[in-house]
Amino acid sequence: MDIKVTSFAISLNVPVPEASAGFLIRHLGYAVEMESDGFVSLRHPGGGSNLVFLRTGLATFQPPEVAGRAREGLLLVHVVDNLDEVHQQFLAGGVDVVTPPETEPWGERFAQYRDPNGLIIQLVQWKPDT
Repeated sequence: MDIKVTSFAISLNVPVPEASAGFLIRHLGYAVEMESDGFVSLRHPGGGSNLVFLRTGLATFQPPEVAGRAREGLLLVHVVDNLDEVHQQFLAGGVDVVTPPETEPWGERFAQYRDPNGLIIQLVQWKPDT
């Protein structure tokens, strides 16, 4: 059977969906695609998947046994072309830096930041010939 996937979304439970959404709108240029009480769905104008933030404890969340926080072991990774420039913008904007830019031996240059709900936003730039 041929299954056609037309879109993809990541849904995360956070205490204040508007805070995580606002962080990505302000610092990475996301736009609100849909929103309601306890729910914000974002999409980046450059493409990619939707990021959905749900308020922790929503009665409508299914299945209830996984309705806890989304933070445990989660990284929201975004590939960018200009990591060092974005890092400087984030510093100027008062963003909480978790890991300043560093480069791994295999060519991954990355930095990590914390959003208002404690989610880790990781930016990656791939360095050629490393």
